[in-house]
Formats: sequence, C-alpha cells, structure tokens
Amino acid sequence: MSDLLQRRRALLGPNVSTFYADPVHIVRGEGVWLWDAEGRRYLDCYNNVPHVGHCNPRVVEALCAQARTLNTHTRYLHEGILDYVERLTATFDDPLKTAILTCSGSEANDIALRMAEAMTGKRGIVATDATYHGNTTLVSHLSRSNVPEVGFGLAGCVRHVEAPDSYRIDDPEGQRFAAHVARAIEELEACGIGFAALIVCPLFLNEGFPTQAPGWLRPAAELVRRAGGVLICDEVQSGFGRCGSHFWAHQKQGVTPDIVTMGKPMGNGHPVAGLVTSPEIMARFRGSFRYFNTFGGNPVSCAVAMAVLDELEDKQWQQHAARIGRLARERLQTLAEKYEVIGDVRASGMVFGAEFVRDRRTREPAADCADRVVNAMRERGILLSKLGRHKNTLKIRPPMPFGEDHLDLLIETLDEVMPGILGQP
Repeated sequence: MSDLLQRRRALLGPNVSTFYADPVHIVRGEGVWLWDAEGRRYLDCYNNVPHVGHCNPRVVEALCAQARTLNTHTRYLHEGILDYVERLTATFDDPLKTAILTCSGSEANDIALRMAEAMTGKRGIVATDATYHGNTTLVSHLSRSNVPEVGFGLAGCVRHVEAPDSYRIDDPEGQRFAAHVARAIEELEACGIGFAALIVCPLFLNEGFPTQAPGWLRPAAELVRRAGGVLICDEVQSGFGRCGSHFWAHQKQGVTPDIVTMGKPMGNGHPVAGLVTSPEIMARFRGSFRYFNTFGGNPVSCAVAMAVLDELEDKQWQQHAARIGRLARERLQTLAEKYEVIGDVRASGMVFGAEFVRDRRTREPAADCADRVVNAMRERGILLSKLGRHKNTLKIRPPMPFGEDHLDLLIETLDEVMPGILGQP
C-alpha cells in the first residue's frame, strides 16, 4: 500500500485526495459490492456513480456492442443521441425538451452558467455557502471550499446565501431561504453586475440533504423568475430516481427549472453527462456561443446511458429507492434513540444519513465523531462518507440495487462500532 501511495504522489502530484485514514485499494466490483487487492469484500454505501450497480451486465453489454460497431463524434449524423435525448426528455415536464450531452457534470454546469448569461445578458450567480457544482475554472467559484487562489472565473460575480439546515433553522416553507436569495439578487443588481441565475441541488445534498416539505423551493424559484433570472437545478447527485418519490428531485420540490444538469449516475461509471433545457434557451445559447464537445454524446456513451434508463425502468429502481429510504429512516431513528450523539436523522429515497452532535441541546456539530465512524465502518467492510456544512453528517447514497439485507448489515455494523466511538464498553 505504501508503494502504491508513493507512486500515486510521484505520478499524479501532491494533495490528490483519498478516502479514509487507511485508503482502500479496489480491484473489482459487482452490484453493491467492491473487492480490494487482498480479496476483502466491502459493502458500497457511498457510490452513486454505479447507479444501477457496479459492472451492471446490461450496461456492460451495451457498451461493448456499440464499441464493436462505431464510436465517433456528433458532427456525423447518428440515431443514438437522438433516441436517447427523446427518451431522456420524456422524463421531464414541458418545456424541458432539448439537451446537450457532455462528459462530466462540471462541463454541464459550465454550459448552464453560459446559458444564463445568454438569456439575461448578466453574470451574477447565487449559490449556497456549502455547495459544490464542479471543478472547471468557471464553476469552481460557486463553492466556497473550492475557489482557486489564482486563475480566471466568476470572481466577484457570485453571491453565497445561507444553506438550508432543517435541524437548526426554522424555515419549513422555504421563506427564509427565499429572503436570502432576494437580498443577494438586490446586491448583484445594485453593484452593476446584474442577476443571471440561482443554481441549487434540489436535495441540497452536499449541504447535508436537510428535510424539506414538498414545494419548499417554490418561493425562491418564483422570486428568481420575477427578477428575470434563470433557475438551474443541479441533479448530478439527486437525479435518475434516487429521491424515490420522483424521477427528478426538482419534481419533488414542485418546480420546473429553466435548466437541469446531470452526470455521475447517467452512465453508471462511463463518463457521460449533460443538461436539459427549453428550446428557447437552447436557441439563444447556440446563437451566442460556439460550442462543440468531441466526446459528448458519442454513440457508445448514448448506448450506455440508454441501458441505464432501461435498467431503471425494468427493475423499478425508483420505487425500490422510496421503500428503502423509508426503512433506512426508521432504522436510523432507532439508533438515534440509543445514542444521543446522533442528533438528527434524514432520508430522501436512496440518500440517507445521521447528523452527529456533541450535545442535542446546543446541537453543536461533532465532525470528529462522524470522521471516526466513517473510518471505523471502513475497517468493518462498510464504505460510506460524510458531508454537510459542518461535515458531521453521514453520507449514505449507495447504488440503487442496495436492498433490505444490505441495510440490515449497514445498521447492525453501525450499532456495533458506536460504543467504541463513544468510549463505551
């Protein structure tokens, strides 16, 4: 392991992050399982990229069959991208009926910001103070934790607003959040930059996926429209049925964005991503920017993405996610009744977790406790992570085939490690 880490540093450079205090050397995957170089099996409770399971046979076969036939770019005509975009946009409400395919969610969000500028003639963007939308020079400025020290980008054009926090902040209908957005818009207009767009993950997943009533985002969305701006929903993590109740998390929120970006689970590990928008916005973008992506929308990527949609539909994974999410909340709540360090439990389909606090009365975050839990679970063969504005919430977002027996193993193992974390016998 030390030799591998040394080679990694020498060849990839310093500060390339790894998971866990003791990194895992993964060599094989199948379904919800991963195996390391020594043959040890791990339950994957973290990776939403292999959305329909690691090395899904249908996806692998689609990839191989198309790769044996043709793979080229979209300046040649091909039915694959058209068939896929028709199938993809059928999952959205009007007027979201056109798409651009890319290789990563970062690229999709980069395009979305340019679309907002094309529609409004302005560059001011509003994002939350605990978000992440990618790593291009442009979108890296949307994240406070990811802003580069040097380089081009949005610089002073971004205004960050308080991320929602259902555990500490009373905002059941989203009015407080909308008020923060309103002030940010006023500031952008007053300083001459102007307001172009609000960009959010509709589950606020990086923010710790706070519990929200249906329609919580609607007041902010209506405000954006009145201000002449564009609503961008980043569904890179939350889309493709993961929230359980709906295929897209913005549908759960009762809003129709102007632009929806997607990636990660779209190709089950194959690098395909994209965005969906209205014909009006697409036409304005195409007339304002010359955009072409050599690999975006190639025949192999489209075949893979289509296979993912087939698998989601045939296996009814969205409905499965809704059921597992309900069970996960119940099981985690049982642990919260046993361990006071678990201050809050939340779930939205196949995204669930627990927030750790030092004291339930003060609700002071316990990020160190969450970190110890994550590493202890890794030692027991369970892979998960943590996130949230305080980095104290377990991040559990497994592949969609994650079942009730896997949930049992997760909860039982978590129950086993908690006494050691708390220093209890």
